[in-house]
Amino acid sequence: MPASAGSAAAADAPRPEPTERFAARTAGMTASEIRALFAVASRPEVVSLAGGMPNLAALPLDALAVEVADLVQREGQVALQYGSAQGVPALRDQICEVMALEGIRADPDDVVVTVGSQMALDLVTRIYCDPGDVVLAEGPSYVGALGSFAAYQARVVHVAMDEHGLVPDLLRGALRSLATEGITPKFLYTIPNFHNPAGATLAVERRAEVLEICASYGVAVVEDNPYGLLGFSGHTYPALRSMDRDVVYLGSFSKTFASGLRVGWALVPPAVRDRLVLAAESASLCPPSFTQMLVSRYLGAHDWRAQIKTYTEAYRDRRDAMLEALAAHMPEGCTWNVPDGGFYVWLTVPEGVDTKAMLPRAVTARVAYASGTGFYADGFGSRQLRLSYCYPTPERIIEGVRRLAAVLEAELDVMRTFGSSARPALGSGPQAPSPHTP
Repeated sequence: MPASAGSAAAADAPRPEPTERFAARTAGMTASEIRALFAVASRPEVVSLAGGMPNLAALPLDALAVEVADLVQREGQVALQYGSAQGVPALRDQICEVMALEGIRADPDDVVVTVGSQMALDLVTRIYCDPGDVVLAEGPSYVGALGSFAAYQARVVHVAMDEHGLVPDLLRGALRSLATEGITPKFLYTIPNFHNPAGATLAVERRAEVLEICASYGVAVVEDNPYGLLGFSGHTYPALRSMDRDVVYLGSFSKTFASGLRVGWALVPPAVRDRLVLAAESASLCPPSFTQMLVSRYLGAHDWRAQIKTYTEAYRDRRDAMLEALAAHMPEGCTWNVPDGGFYVWLTVPEGVDTKAMLPRAVTARVAYASGTGFYADGFGSRQLRLSYCYPTPERIIEGVRRLAAVLEAELDVMRTFGSSARPALGSGPQAPSPHTP
């Protein structure tokens, strides 16, 4: 056959769709419910109680502008160049000083700087998990963590919380049950302080017990702690890492400085560090030196502790506004926690209401929240929702809660009229225990 005929035949052959070339693990990569909300929640007429964006109004922008200009002028040849995959040494030293506030004694050599703590979480999952491996996580859990676990085809087993955080007896029971199947989870992923989304804090007396349980079953612990310095009582809780040097600790400047700089870190045992650095090199070659050096200058020349105090006071005022509005407007049968720090209130609505199905009607009423189903890997959470108070003003928070209460009252009116919800459900799932105060 002539060469030209063969070429024509090849050109006429059906070509596979791009999706047919994707790796099998991409099947678990789906957009989170929270991210899908941003397009509508960002409309000015909508009061967004959904996203966890820090409020940067209190940042000293004039002083930071001077630092940026001086950094470029004096150290631009270094700041704008490739750097180390492990991070700028001066910043790693300062990160150890920051972590010391939570009782952590760390060696800068064990710190790996990342592009936000989300990258650190992704890398940790990559080096620990093969497809089908089990990860333990609180129920509910951080949506970004669930996304990473799904991307690497890990199976999540949730352990329920109460108002004092992860319940040790339930953790022990989950590990015992998995052991009968011959399964040892790769790690426990936990947010001990001012949990996202539940707002609860792991009781100090439970912390050593959780570590002991995991050690007895040979399970690593990954501690994600972006909110630990944002407590409203002035009390700083001891990090799990301060009690056990084998804990993998994830930190971030997104909540205590500026989220747009995307500077986070992982403090890891020496045995983990080399693999984490290699994984970081393959993902980004190196984190941006410019943003690291800017953060380092900020920590060195500015009163960052006072800045955290300013943030904390603003968030406490917003939390108080939300709690007062909930007490004033929410219908009977709703319960919620009283967070002592962080960004979030976790609300449980009366039985029969599906918060995911209700969300489009809330957006129509110009208020947005995050449905609880986005924070579970197993279909739970349809009676829960997360309310974020960190970004809106107190006045907007009060108005948003008022609008949400009106939507919820309308749902309950339908149920009272017809005996059950007549609204179309959007894939409602089973119910989960909800951490809240009585």
